[in-house]
Amino acid sequence: MRVLVTGGAGFIGSHVVEALTGAGHEVRVLDALLECVHPGGVPPFSAGPGFEFVHGDVRDARTVDDALRGVDAVAHLAAMVGLGVDFNDAPLYAGCNDLGTAVLLAAMARAGLSRLTLASSMVVYGEGRYLCTGSSCAGHGTAATPPPRRAADLDAGRFEPRCERCGEPLSPELVPEDAPLGPRNVYADTKLAQEHLSASWARSTGGQAIALRYHNVYGPGMPQDTPYAGVASFFRSSLAAGRAPRVFEDGAQRRDFVHVRDVAGATAAAVVAVTGAGVPGGPGTLRAYNVGSGTPRTVGQLASALAKACDGPAPVITGEYRLGDVRHITASSERIGRELGWRASVPFAEGIAEFAAAPAGRAAPAGHVPA
Repeated sequence: MRVLVTGGAGFIGSHVVEALTGAGHEVRVLDALLECVHPGGVPPFSAGPGFEFVHGDVRDARTVDDALRGVDAVAHLAAMVGLGVDFNDAPLYAGCNDLGTAVLLAAMARAGLSRLTLASSMVVYGEGRYLCTGSSCAGHGTAATPPPRRAADLDAGRFEPRCERCGEPLSPELVPEDAPLGPRNVYADTKLAQEHLSASWARSTGGQAIALRYHNVYGPGMPQDTPYAGVASFFRSSLAAGRAPRVFEDGAQRRDFVHVRDVAGATAAAVVAVTGAGVPGGPGTLRAYNVGSGTPRTVGQLASALAKACDGPAPVITGEYRLGDVRHITASSERIGRELGWRASVPFAEGIAEFAAAPAGRAAPAGHVPA
């Protein structure tokens, strides 16, 4: 099978390329090598057997038409990620993520291609799933969705979401795929729009799409010194410079940190599933899957584990916050295990030790010559 991987030169994309080529598939990568993500504009690999690299922008219809020739399926990872710098980044996010997805889907419709795997994100949920803990509340023990957090509460150090009925703290739970969606920042808005566009494409063309809602991905090859990287990269960059990791809020924010090789394996499994017997729902549908380790940890625990692995200074809890951040979001990955047979396999301690020791920047897939 020949697969087009958009964004295949990126952190996660390059590991997906490795997983697909390692399984014997042919891969064509399309990547714009944007300067804000790829300083110097140099891809992490060059062409090799069963592998082709195309330098081009997914927002350019002619480039995408050419890239789709002769492929059997598409894994769409090209996107701007993270919260960015400020709202001035909104046009870049909407252009890369949503316009780029629309151009790709239109080209797939023209080419008669009907199998798509979309890299989505846990950010589409906004705040995660919660239960009310107030024993005297009418909603005690039931699911609750908190409103967006207020700057006044965060300034006062009130970080935990509370029940709107009784005012008691809410208890965070694992988030299933059918949880309410409520994006809380520009990046999250664009990721949900990607899912909606893909679902519309599937209904219109009879195609089938899988949306993989990646949780907090870390591991070798994470970009460094860029505002578009993840929190694990920020901590590691600080430690590499001999500085203590700066942990926002009180460090008790719950996340699901999943190793990039596990994420790549989930993506490869989705590509095979959607091009084979298919997944529940069948043609004309989009099926969403959480991709996480299944074990919640706090941001403070991540910082401490990295500091220990790097033999660096202990983390500093700052009390600072970003208004677009959510408090708790952790995955239930039961559906992808049941339907696609995928489960995370890299232990947290092992993954953190590997990440701490790995060279900074992206890693070239095995079997390919670094450019």
